[in-house]
Amino acid sequence: MQTMQFTTPIEIPTSPARITHKSNIILAGSCFAENIGGKLAERKFNICINPFGILYNPLSITAMLERIAKCELFTAESPEIFKHNEKWHSYLHHGDFSRSTKEELLTGINAAIDVAHKKVSTCDYVILTLGTAYAYYLNSNNNIVGNCHKLPGNLFTRRMLDISEIVAAMTNTMELYTAANPDIKFIFTVSPIRHLRDGAHDNQKSKGTLLLAIDKILKQFPHNTHYFPAYEIMLDELRDYRFYAADMVHPSQVAVDYIWEKFGSSWFTDETHGINREIEDINRAIGHKPYDPLASAYKQFLKNTLNRIETVLEKHPGLDFEKEIMQCNILLNR
Repeated sequence: MQTMQFTTPIEIPTSPARITHKSNIILAGSCFAENIGGKLAERKFNICINPFGILYNPLSITAMLERIAKCELFTAESPEIFKHNEKWHSYLHHGDFSRSTKEELLTGINAAIDVAHKKVSTCDYVILTLGTAYAYYLNSNNNIVGNCHKLPGNLFTRRMLDISEIVAAMTNTMELYTAANPDIKFIFTVSPIRHLRDGAHDNQKSKGTLLLAIDKILKQFPHNTHYFPAYEIMLDELRDYRFYAADMVHPSQVAVDYIWEKFGSSWFTDETHGINREIEDINRAIGHKPYDPLASAYKQFLKNTLNRIETVLEKHPGLDFEKEIMQCNILLNR
């Protein structure tokens, strides 16, 4: 008897290139980049996530990546910097960077550029999650905008980007990074999060534009570009509202976990999976809430956890457990 199939499985070939804990990774793009980046960070991968904060359209993402590659810092005179509602903002940055003074804003955004720039020459992978093909331009100078910061809509012009201009912008950025590091690889994905503010039909046109642009890029750079089908997994394999959060737009935690597993099955070696499991066990131990935090049994549990961290570090000395070691020691000494 044939087994019944209740999903549409997305076949993902195992990549010939593999991500390990020694890989140097930059992630940029929509909030789905934060989801995958968070998973990588929890497992001690060497990553830099969204140096300008969450960005959605390809041209804002390429503008960010090019400034990072060139280490092009912002100044008090930069046209992207402005004040609104008692705070200083940048049109190219997420609101998380906004500050009460211009000096604080510049310090924060330039520090992020400096950190990311130092990764460019040694970066193994750039993972790009494109969210929408719609972009906003500031009417006063026609510059691309990454975040409108709730300014009046009449200050901006919104339009859908052409496939050709997305490909051209990405090509320039990729060539810039490849010149600095010939072995660098790019992993593209389209965010599974629907931009329903655009309307259901326009959202589909937007996602289709991104997919067609990525397809052209993959054909143009077949040796160092790859595609991970997060969008297809969400729409076809997880085609059910139980896999969405309460807003019915963002993937639920179960869906994020499932897509993460698919990503790992394609990009991680058996050794990397093994290291991940060891780190996950330690993370669970660190997060354990004891009935009596002063009990001798819990103190011994913490000592055992420190021993497990030491064992993992002996095998994989590049991992950073400084925060976990400090946390265990604080709990032991209270």
